[in-house]
Amino acid sequence: MRVTAWMALACLGLTATGADAQDPPPEHASTPVTIPLWPSGAPGKDARPPAPEIGRDYWVRNIRQPTVLAYPAKKEHNTGAAVVIFPGGGHKLLVWTNEGTKVATALNRMGVSAFVLKYRLANEPGAPYSVEGDAADDARRAVRWVRAHAADYGIDPARIGVMGFSAGGELVSLIADNPEPAGRPVTDRIDRQSARPDFQILVFPGPRGIPAKAVADAPPAFIVAGSRDPCCATPSVALYEQLRAAGVSAELHMFADSGHAFNLDESNRISILHWPDRLNDWLADGGWLEPHRTKSTAPVPGTDR
Repeated sequence: MRVTAWMALACLGLTATGADAQDPPPEHASTPVTIPLWPSGAPGKDARPPAPEIGRDYWVRNIRQPTVLAYPAKKEHNTGAAVVIFPGGGHKLLVWTNEGTKVATALNRMGVSAFVLKYRLANEPGAPYSVEGDAADDARRAVRWVRAHAADYGIDPARIGVMGFSAGGELVSLIADNPEPAGRPVTDRIDRQSARPDFQILVFPGPRGIPAKAVADAPPAFIVAGSRDPCCATPSVALYEQLRAAGVSAELHMFADSGHAFNLDESNRISILHWPDRLNDWLADGGWLEPHRTKSTAPVPGTDR
């Protein structure tokens, strides 16, 4: 039986209990590894004095050096697919847990390796960054980094997708549905890898990057939003219509009477609680969860492989 996203959510704490319930054996998860995207420093200008990241409860901000947090799929359950996750937060902060690390855990249970991106925040007070420039550069660099290191994680370099929530969904559209700006810096061999994702997942995406300017070459898309979302219902429908008209494979789920930021399990509506199942179905139907075609004997950082 295929492991569904709903089963993944159950493993996050939505399990049934009862006198006859039998607890599964405990899982000993490896510690996720934080990887700097540019070891010598991110390109661009930031003349501010150095300062640490700030994290509270579910969010982080003040990101000066972009990183990815790696959640490799377990060897025995690895499909070879990977997803780079862009949390939302209005480009002012990152909703790090509910739109990042929890999502990575759910994807792992589908057999998908996940990489959660900390990107530079253009709307943070005093930040010298831009969404279309610096944040999108970080998103592309993350895809390139995963593709360059695919063999180390047992990933098929032709099955690397991106997934973004709200402001993170804008980054998905900017790098998947729009051309890369000319003249962006090339700092090393990783920057010579393709930054085009093989599939895209947009969860209540914001309006940046829509209408798309390179939609004919866009990868297959899964789009989900609430019909009453004041910021993101319209761009979700607009992008879907663009993709459909261009002949690009796309699937859209608009949930009735629902607003913004329902994330994985933050709703009392049954249909929304099941939206990850629809994503799992879409990934399976698209062949993204087929057994991986790459093999590696190299150890994955932070695991016992």
